[in-house]
Amino acid sequence: MASCISPIPPLSLSLPFSKRDGRASLSWSSSFPNIKLATPTSILSSSSRTPRQGFVVQAAWTRRSRSEAAKRPNRKSWKQRTDMYLRPFLLNVFFSKRFIHAKVMHRGTSKVVSVATTNSKDLRNTLPSLTDNNACRVIGNLIAERSKEADVYAVAFEPKKNERIEGRLALILDTIQANGIIFVD
Repeated sequence: MASCISPIPPLSLSLPFSKRDGRASLSWSSSFPNIKLATPTSILSSSSRTPRQGFVVQAAWTRRSRSEAAKRPNRKSWKQRTDMYLRPFLLNVFFSKRFIHAKVMHRGTSKVVSVATTNSKDLRNTLPSLTDNNACRVIGNLIAERSKEADVYAVAFEPKKNERIEGRLALILDTIQANGIIFVD
């Protein structure tokens, strides 16, 4: 008896993938039909079939000329750039005709760590003179105490151009140093 069973034809599954270049692709973008876009001939140059030069917007980049780069007017020296980190706290002392002002500043953040002035109410009323040697010693003591309270034990002092460390300025600096503050060069 011959068998009545006929061979079953293979199932054809319609999966959302396409064959490109002989390979099956299951990517999301391959599920879209292939659309070939034709570029207008006005965009392409007629001779070389490449895009015209002005078609793509290029970012503007300018280079300084050699003479400008050589001068470098805004470039700071190595000492100016690193000094802020090597000696972060700076002592400023200012003498006016009537008062003495002193402050310790952080160079990086420009924050004032400690201040002492003879113009403050407590010193103005207690000191007989606001600019003499005794006032300089009091200012030096106050700056040293307030700097220690702020955990600053080393400060730098840079005299201005043609400024000598003598007289009242020397008194303030010596008093600060005698009270335990180290001056960093």
